[in-house]
Amino acid sequence: MAPEPEAAPTTPERRRLHGHWWTVWPTLRDRMRPPRAPLAVRVRFAASDERFGPIELSAELRSRPERRDLVLLVHGLGGSCASGYVQRAAAEFDRLGFASLALNLRGADRSGAGVYNVALHEDLAAACCSDAAAPFERIFVLGFSMGGHTAIHFAAATRDPRVAGAAAVCTPLDLQQAQRHIDQPRRAAYRHYALGGLKEIYAAAAARRSLPSPVRDVLRCRTIHDWDRLVIAPLYGFADPESFYAASSARRVLPNLRVPVRLVLAASDPVIPHHLALPWVRDAAPGMLAVHAPERGGHLYFPSDLDLGMPGGRGLTAQLATAWLRAARAS
Repeated sequence: MAPEPEAAPTTPERRRLHGHWWTVWPTLRDRMRPPRAPLAVRVRFAASDERFGPIELSAELRSRPERRDLVLLVHGLGGSCASGYVQRAAAEFDRLGFASLALNLRGADRSGAGVYNVALHEDLAAACCSDAAAPFERIFVLGFSMGGHTAIHFAAATRDPRVAGAAAVCTPLDLQQAQRHIDQPRRAAYRHYALGGLKEIYAAAAARRSLPSPVRDVLRCRTIHDWDRLVIAPLYGFADPESFYAASSARRVLPNLRVPVRLVLAASDPVIPHHLALPWVRDAAPGMLAVHAPERGGHLYFPSDLDLGMPGGRGLTAQLATAWLRAARAS
């Protein structure tokens, strides 16, 4: 049985404080001084929604004429392609010689196109099939937090031969465990931050189409469970949040991975503690999941000298780039 979603009893207080620091300080830094990413081209492309029909998605493309490798960047819960950690990754991958396509999951650009859920990988497939991705020989996927959860679903479903690797950063594998953890009173600040973005997405979508719950009720949400009860479960045909969690957790698709995935967890992450994910990694298809749990770092941010055991440059993006390219050349 997987452990209850409480803080690991052996985690020292100093390490927990380290995780909060590495979560809060870089987030504030990137809000006050956004990363200088190369100029992006805003692109739009079509996707299909079972309830609303064709919808339009948006993304930011950063490329140069000689680039042949593309990284698809997928934001976390309540975020968008404008989130600081996405923009920082886009800038770093540009320096490493990659193009990037920073995706807005449906509705994340506040256009009212829809409301995504964290298992809905069809938006990633639409991005890979878009004209923006057409020129590239290889595609790698990097998902942040719940965006990593979506990326894992995509890695188990895609049949695009260009998709050569994926990574999920600070990502849970079981949705109910993650929900119970983030809904604890001590996580209120982090929860409020994510819910703020989700409520904006819902309000924009509700202004354009009929949705299952009144906006006023959704705006009163104080927990992720409330969000899933009022929005995700009824919108996607589940009886309750628990049914959604049971059917849609990434751990369920680990045995079916078609693309190798690197799961990077922070041992000090206060939002998605690594001990919530580790019990499930043994279920992955053999050789398809590599797991890293460095001691230093917080939620979505790590020190610039992060070492995942890859040769070459240090830091999250440099280490992932090295791992991806080595694996792609060996295949």
